[in-house]
Amino acid sequence: MIELDAKTLADWLPQQRWFGAKDRAIASVAVRDVVSLHDEWPQLVRALVDVSLADAGDGPASTSTYQVLIGARPPVEPMDFLQTHDAAVLGPVDTDAGDGIAYDATLDGELGLLLLPLVVAGESASLVRPLGAEQSNTSLVYDDRIILKVFRHLADGPNRDVEVTTRLAEVGFAHVAEPLGTLSVDGRDLAFAQRFLAGGADGWTLALTSLRDLFAANDTTQLPVIDPNAPMPDMDPGDAGGDFAHEAERLGVMTAELHASMAEAFGRERADLDAWLAPMRAQVARTRHPDVDDGRVRGLLDQLGSVKDAGVAIRIHGDYHLGQVMRTDTGWFVLDFEGEPARPLEERQAVASPLKDVAGMLRSFHYASQVGLRDRGGVDDGSCVELAEAWETRNREAFLDGYWPAAGEAGLVPSSPVARDAVLAAFELDKAVYELAYELSHRPEWVAIPLAAISRLVEGAR
Repeated sequence: MIELDAKTLADWLPQQRWFGAKDRAIASVAVRDVVSLHDEWPQLVRALVDVSLADAGDGPASTSTYQVLIGARPPVEPMDFLQTHDAAVLGPVDTDAGDGIAYDATLDGELGLLLLPLVVAGESASLVRPLGAEQSNTSLVYDDRIILKVFRHLADGPNRDVEVTTRLAEVGFAHVAEPLGTLSVDGRDLAFAQRFLAGGADGWTLALTSLRDLFAANDTTQLPVIDPNAPMPDMDPGDAGGDFAHEAERLGVMTAELHASMAEAFGRERADLDAWLAPMRAQVARTRHPDVDDGRVRGLLDQLGSVKDAGVAIRIHGDYHLGQVMRTDTGWFVLDFEGEPARPLEERQAVASPLKDVAGMLRSFHYASQVGLRDRGGVDDGSCVELAEAWETRNREAFLDGYWPAAGEAGLVPSSPVARDAVLAAFELDKAVYELAYELSHRPEWVAIPLAAISRLVEGAR
């Protein structure tokens, strides 16, 4: 058994990508529920660690539970898998078998292979690799056919991703990867296995590729000059080789199917405008920026309060954007139902308007257009700016063209176009204000992106 020291863990945890409170000081760490999963070299233990965070100045101290998987090998053994992963090394530890070097076990392929049968009985694999893109969990891919998500920051009960994915699969929603197994301890989900969507590409990557194609097709510096005084016509986004609009429309149809399946799996309730408006208004109140202090922002939210038919309330994805969907040869798939990590858990689990998800995807189209513009270095180039705006408009409209008919037929959205637009605008504004608060704290150079959305929404409501 590997001996885990609380003080060492307190120094190690903030260095891990999946640790969710890097901006808060750790007050204490308590190690409990340590289970040995492999006693021989290399050794493997799983532990639940209670982390108490110091008072941030705006509220009381809080405690969260994390799952850590720690491996250990003798100091004389080569550990090439730790190259470029210095932060993953915990350091020297005592074990029943002697001195060892401890580290994050998910980087050790030999130990990773031991985890799969613990989650999917009778399953085995020959190769395993970490999926390096995640921030809050750790995923391992086995033989490019199974993906195992190891949850790090544990919920008090069942994990929302496990719960929602499993229920959607049970009601026949074909756009989630097939669930294969779950590992739970005392009502807490620790790991979740699904079919791996091999060969898929996420929507964000596809969108940026589309934008690069559009910008390249309009790069007049690469064309032969016939008449230097003749204006060069800009290409419509629909004429570019990498046009994304057809995929955006299919994505809209699939999103409506997702919401219909969520309603079938978890039921539907009447819209509660007060419940929707309260967190929106609270977020506006705590976001300090002149454009948010403007009374027109609150006025746009007030329009939601006057809507007579706001549709229904259902369980939703909650963090819906282009990075949460994947395109494969068989269509679009939805990923990760844990919800927005910065939102309180109760808010992420509550029923809401399906248009909150729609607003999230529309904001993602805007972000993609602006990131593509910045990658191009075209923020000061008027023609590039116009192309980015045209791309966003085309794909936004295509997505909604796919979504509205199917969602309306399922009775998920307001029947009145005026009410529908008012509800969607309120949720778009809420998302943009959320983005503004994030950018002010983390990426001040990107503040202009949500500010442009807020201005556009307010002007459109006049």
